[in-house]
Amino acid sequence: MVGAGSAGCVLANRLTADGETSVLLLEAGTPDDDRNMRIPAAFPELFKTDADWEYYTEPQDGCAGRELYWPRGKTLGGCSSTNAMIYIRGHPSDYDGWAELGNDGWGYDSMLEYFRRAETFEPTDSSYHGDEGPLNVTDQSSPRPASEAFVRAAAQAGYDRNDDFNGAEQAGVGLYHVTQKNGKRHSAADAYLKPALDRPNLTAETGAQVTEVTIEDGR
Repeated sequence: MVGAGSAGCVLANRLTADGETSVLLLEAGTPDDDRNMRIPAAFPELFKTDADWEYYTEPQDGCAGRELYWPRGKTLGGCSSTNAMIYIRGHPSDYDGWAELGNDGWGYDSMLEYFRRAETFEPTDSSYHGDEGPLNVTDQSSPRPASEAFVRAAAQAGYDRNDDFNGAEQAGVGLYHVTQKNGKRHSAADAYLKPALDRPNLTAETGAQVTEVTIEDGR
């Protein structure tokens, strides 16, 4: 497998769960052992480091032709190890729109089962959240005072308070959930890859950039 980003970590776990399928997972970037990956408030310290692909956009007409910095995780867990840990699902109407286009099984009611299976939410609401999934999702433990003041001001202005954007309603104002556990980041590598690394049929290598995939005779 090429790439140990969020999706790569999930696939490596699932493909090797049978104990028989052998998987070599190749990641171009670093191990996820930088302490700034553990500390939620330290994620900006990861920008423009060895753990960042340090991409830039094409020149943007709406930004006076500027090329904008676009950080992307280059480490085990990919962006889930370097981002701001915000956890907000897509709007139900988006998934329902996919289903209406002919993508059976991608409607919101179908996807909700998988959202729940993927997470352990603290505290839990069993109708919209899971309590036995690999990825830990929780309320913010120490919200910024400015964030709380913004929510109060919006409520005073007449906006509905919403304490769960991943629940029954996505409209309103509130604080978003985060992928953290015990006060630390909980990445896809933490949730999916590391629990599987003890399996003899899974090997993960860092510093291994793939430049080409050759397929011959269907293999």
